Amino acid sequence: MLEIAEKDILLSLERDNPWWADHRGAIGADFAHTRAYFANFRELALNWGVRRALILMGPRRVGKTVMLEQLVRHALKEGFPPKNILFASIDTPLYSAMPLGRLISLFEKQTGHTASDRRIIIFDEIQYLKDWEVHLKVLTDRFPNTRFIASGSAAAALRLKSHESGAGRFTDFFLPPLTFAEFLDFQGLEKELIRPNHQGQNRRFMTTDIGALNRAFIDYLNFGGYPEAVFNQQIRADVRRYLGRDIVDKVLLRDLPSLYGIQDIQELNRLFTTIAYHSGQEISLEGLASSSGVAKNTISRYLEYLEAAFLIVRVRRVDDSGRTFQRMRQFKAYLTNPSMRAALFASLTEDDEAMGNMAETAIFSQWFHSDQLSNIHYARWKSGRQDREVDLVRVDPATLRPAWAYEIKWSDRFVDSPGELKGLIEFARKNPRHPVPVGASTRSKTAETTVDGVVIRHFPCALHCYQIGRNVIEGRPA
Repeated sequence: MLEIAEKDILLSLERDNPWWADHRGAIGADFAHTRAYFANFRELALNWGVRRALILMGPRRVGKTVMLEQLVRHALKEGFPPKNILFASIDTPLYSAMPLGRLISLFEKQTGHTASDRRIIIFDEIQYLKDWEVHLKVLTDRFPNTRFIASGSAAAALRLKSHESGAGRFTDFFLPPLTFAEFLDFQGLEKELIRPNHQGQNRRFMTTDIGALNRAFIDYLNFGGYPEAVFNQQIRADVRRYLGRDIVDKVLLRDLPSLYGIQDIQELNRLFTTIAYHSGQEISLEGLASSSGVAKNTISRYLEYLEAAFLIVRVRRVDDSGRTFQRMRQFKAYLTNPSMRAALFASLTEDDEAMGNMAETAIFSQWFHSDQLSNIHYARWKSGRQDREVDLVRVDPATLRPAWAYEIKWSDRFVDSPGELKGLIEFARKNPRHPVPVGASTRSKTAETTVDGVVIRHFPCALHCYQIGRNVIEGRPA
């Protein structure tokens, strides 16, 4: 078998690691913006007190590679030896199928440092190396003074491998799409539109201009989940071309088939397109199988693959008392990034028919970096001959009782007609001994109403989306 010349591999490594030759030039100007999660990531990545590799995972286009570059720049500014830092993107053709140990040997040869020195070694897109988890575990044990950081876009696949083979050796760090709070910050609008609310017991924040905040929220739904679209007018003007095709071509047509050996790519594409268009609606395996003609077990696998790439998340159903069902016959499927819908189809306007479901999708997306996500459900049950539903229910894992329940609405109508929130009212009255705080979002109004003894808090959807994102970033209960 023909081999790639060592000199060509070394030239590639030198191009990817310019700080070896000129660390001052490599530091350069500071990045204008960092993700809100960068400080926590940096603290984990540069902690030599724990012998663990750090696995940075998340969907495509959320800023993982930029965060890794920022980590290198921070280390250089803090005086870390530039020749002790290696950055290698494993999907580079020159490194194809090359063992990680071989790359490290070339790194040592080219820079002349010793393996006992403190080092930072970064492997980007590591999932493209077969059995990467076995190699990385061995290296983590072999080099106690080296901080290994790996990243990849097939997040759930990475997590599965890290749990199976890296127990006690890997730490996972998930980077979600931009939160609404980050989007406002990046746009320079957070200080202008958001103020602390010192009077409200349940609302930490208030807005100075709900109209402007709603306009920013629409922008967030259309392109705000992707950092590059926030800063690049050309991408923002044609998200379907620059981001929509990237999702389809790189994730559905390349990432997933290569990782899971999928044969019928078009079948997977049709399923994802259907879910993306109907994000936030209840679906079932039986219904999908009946409408598509695809076997239930095949659809079940496809759903797992789409979750593996963090394109969707499935949310479990509970009944009117907050109890989960043993089998997940019905569930809701949400896009993990609300901007994906615009990237695949068309941009939303504030009066668009899909605004309710996409506002709900945006609310869910704020929790993706929170441990609470697994405790967030939706409720659906029979009340006589009618179906009742509540959009979001948080179940306390300690007591298994509902902690709160919300309806996500993009309308002010329910402030004047709160009695129409029949599912929410019935849910709140189900357990009078353990009152469940309930609320319903609006387009622009803040109010409190009472129906049959049930107090309902009404709050602007965009402001609620901001508050959840900000709370999660700060580690507060959302």
